[in-house]
Amino acid sequence: MKPAFAVLAAAILALATPTAAAAQVIARPSSAPTIVPGTAAPEIDLATLGGGHVRLSALRGHPVVVTFWGTWCPPCRVEFPGLVGAYHQYRDAGLEVLAVNQLDQELNTREVEAFVKEFGVDFTVALDPRGRSRRSFKLIALPTTVFIDSGGVIRTVHSGPIGAEALAAGIATITAVK
Repeated sequence: MKPAFAVLAAAILALATPTAAAAQVIARPSSAPTIVPGTAAPEIDLATLGGGHVRLSALRGHPVVVTFWGTWCPPCRVEFPGLVGAYHQYRDAGLEVLAVNQLDQELNTREVEAFVKEFGVDFTVALDPRGRSRRSFKLIALPTTVFIDSGGVIRTVHSGPIGAEALAAGIATITAVK
């Protein structure tokens, strides 16, 4: 194989192989325009992993970080420790974290339970069995993190894995903590 062809083949393979640093595409960008900062967040009304129920509108009065994720998504696994840490750091300032699992893309609920236990998740985990929240938020990739202020208005949307700096910046847009 000629060197130039080998480099081209390696580049194509790298682009075709999802990595832990890349978002997992779940819809074509042209088919799902993203939600817009400055607009009211769509309602989320789902059962929780613990057997309860959660409505996003019931969290008004609190800044909320909503993360959309799946256990099968490598970038979701990479970012979850940061989300857990941020929740512990800012929960006394009123921060709520709502982790919306795309249950319609999971093998079973036991996988979700194992993930939550592995990462020590102690914030609310909602189960979306039909992908309704994914469609109402017009997601194109997992993970996606949405920062919603205490009035229910979307302030920032981060598609793809979120690092510590972007997570802190997003939280700063919805809290008084700078």
